[in-house]
Amino acid sequence: MFFTLTHDQVQFQYGSNRWQYSYNEIVELGLLKKKKTYLLENCAFIAVTALAYYCMVFSNLSELYYIGPTLLVYTILIILRFHNDIEFEYYVIVRDIYKKETKVKIDGLDRSIIGKQIDHFLNLNFNRLLQKTKKNQ
Repeated sequence: MFFTLTHDQVQFQYGSNRWQYSYNEIVELGLLKKKKTYLLENCAFIAVTALAYYCMVFSNLSELYYIGPTLLVYTILIILRFHNDIEFEYYVIVRDIYKKETKVKIDGLDRSIIGKQIDHFLNLNFNRLLQKTKKNQ
């Protein structure tokens, strides 16, 4: 269990990340889905292409010795880019009444379990707020 719900606190533990809040301190709790960016791989691809064109146009290499290393680097970059089929990164986000935001990156495989636990917390919090409003009326 990543979330531990007590009668007055919510505790979260994921890897080395730990935090706890009381129910009244949490303004928003949810999952954030963010698309992965491949900036490093794309920039390296552009740099290798530019270097290959430079060698092709401006150098005296008539034997095309630059083609082999260029193809090797392209192969490595393609493997780095496509070896992982996970397109998204997932985060648990907590905003509290003090305007502090806690963001914890989670594994994609743990997303469904943590999502169910967040739904359970939201249901408990909703029922708790309903009990408060019924007592006040």
